Amino acid sequence: MQVELISLLRANARMSVAELASRLGAAEADVAAALADMEKSGIIRGYTAIVSDEAPGSEQRVKALIEVKVTPNRDGGFDRVARRIAKFPEVTDLCLLSGGYDLQLTVEGDSLQQVANFVAAKLATIDGVISTSTGFQLKKYKESGIIMQSDEEYERLKVCL
Repeated sequence: MQVELISLLRANARMSVAELASRLGAAEADVAAALADMEKSGIIRGYTAIVSDEAPGSEQRVKALIEVKVTPNRDGGFDRVARRIAKFPEVTDLCLLSGGYDLQLTVEGDSLQQVANFVAAKLATIDGVISTSTGFQLKKYKESGIIMQSDEEYERLKVCL
């Protein structure tokens, strides 16, 4: 039941226990207990909403994707540096990559300057960080499997010479 329950929550984390139980063909008490167990054990770490960039307050946030090259530590590989980076409140997501860079993080700030200051003053000064590459998010088309734009036809402006 755990795999199916997680799948349903990924599709809609606001589904009620009654709805989850109905879809799983299980008793509500069993589903509630399974949710409580998964929360307590850390399998479920939180619930979130996917919010449009047009939502009030969203337009003021700046997001950047930053790729980081790291010198792995003999004892902890990339984990020591990654754990240190994860502690910064500006960092919303962090993962280990294969390829040209070792880590990818998403950083949020109130301005381009605030994100740039984070990279220069905090991230680049961490022992083991070799280099960074920063790209700023300009427009979001899809997040967590949800298309963020309507299917309205977009018409480019005509250019006359």
